[in-house]
Amino acid sequence: MSDRIFQLIPKAQNYAWGKLGSQSKVAELVANAYQEIRIDNNKTYAELWMGTHPNAPSLKKSTGENLKDIVSSNPDLLTIGIAAKYHGDLPFLFKVLSIQKALSIQAHPDKKLAEQLYKKYPNIYKDDNHKPEMAIALTPFEGLCGFRPLQDIKKNLNKFPEIVEAIGKDKVADFIETIGDSNTTNTKTKKSLKKLYKSLMEQDQEIIRTQINNLISRIKQEDPNPAKGTLNEVLVRIEAQYPGDVGVFSIILLNYVSLKEGEGLYLAADEPHAYISGDCIECMATSDNVVRAGLTPKFKDVDTLVNMLTYTCKSADNQIVSGIPYLQSTTTVLYNPPIEEFSILCTTLSPVTRQRESFHGIKGPSIIIVTEGNGRIIYKNNTFEACKGSIFFIGANTPITLEANNDQTTFYRAYTELLKPHL
Repeated sequence: MSDRIFQLIPKAQNYAWGKLGSQSKVAELVANAYQEIRIDNNKTYAELWMGTHPNAPSLKKSTGENLKDIVSSNPDLLTIGIAAKYHGDLPFLFKVLSIQKALSIQAHPDKKLAEQLYKKYPNIYKDDNHKPEMAIALTPFEGLCGFRPLQDIKKNLNKFPEIVEAIGKDKVADFIETIGDSNTTNTKTKKSLKKLYKSLMEQDQEIIRTQINNLISRIKQEDPNPAKGTLNEVLVRIEAQYPGDVGVFSIILLNYVSLKEGEGLYLAADEPHAYISGDCIECMATSDNVVRAGLTPKFKDVDTLVNMLTYTCKSADNQIVSGIPYLQSTTTVLYNPPIEEFSILCTTLSPVTRQRESFHGIKGPSIIIVTEGNGRIIYKNNTFEACKGSIFFIGANTPITLEANNDQTTFYRAYTELLKPHL
């Protein structure tokens, strides 16, 4: 029988869009807790993976065993039900992201589409699972998420004539006429938005490049010092990262979201999004399925993306989620997306407020990372020192106590339960 609690060694990923060396939250956390992992200040550190994904599986620190092998051999660590449903594996992948350069305009397929894509294009889409995600800001964080409200899109089309030229004046006129008709159904407005976005994303690259150059030249002339976070500033900044990329125009149509520490985004299937900058906790269903269509040198599957999106329009404020008190706790909040694969707890303890909190055993596996301060994890007569950056696996139905040492300490915990309690 395996230990119920043990420390993990994670895997850092050096993608080009990550922050450099010690500027990266990923590198900061790893350097503090894992002396065996050397940080190179000339490399980017983009992601920290915690879980069983075959591309970067976590290891048990004391033995070097692969976490996947441990949970597969010990289904009681998952529960029999979770082990059976998810083939002896964790159903989630837990991450820390540190973003310097914007990630691609993308969406993730739902389960049905994922199965179709995997069957048809297994060399591109590597598995048949969906990939809902949640991101929670550790530092000020920027992203794009979902389409803007229709009237905001109309306003931006009037404000930025270059995107009208890129899409085509007739198509823009049809869209504005459709959304302006009080008798237009929701289905018809979604079809109209889809037609507009399809025309943009499928436009000739030379036309896109010309109009983006016109856009950026005009902004620099009319608004040479735009305030950070304004649409003009974001357009200029992202275009400098991806010159001439059609994804720059997507910024005009999608919600720009700025998160404070502790605020999150839930990214459901078939919704367009992109991370722009900052550091965050991220959790997702275990999958590699990403459909990209802009702000990337990677393969762009424009046709699939255009046809999979829901074309739901919401304001930026409606995209932001906050934690709710977990079981009436004053020190732990729950981020509880409407899916089964994962939920996230954030516990913040301090000698000044509350120094320790005890938890009944969660009816499923979990992974904890300390993102701030230094603390302990206590199980029966065992105490595990948990400094900033340290990561632990907690088996199902294992009661624990979290404790802060001498300063404020924050624990993020991703977990799975087959039947989520109503909180």
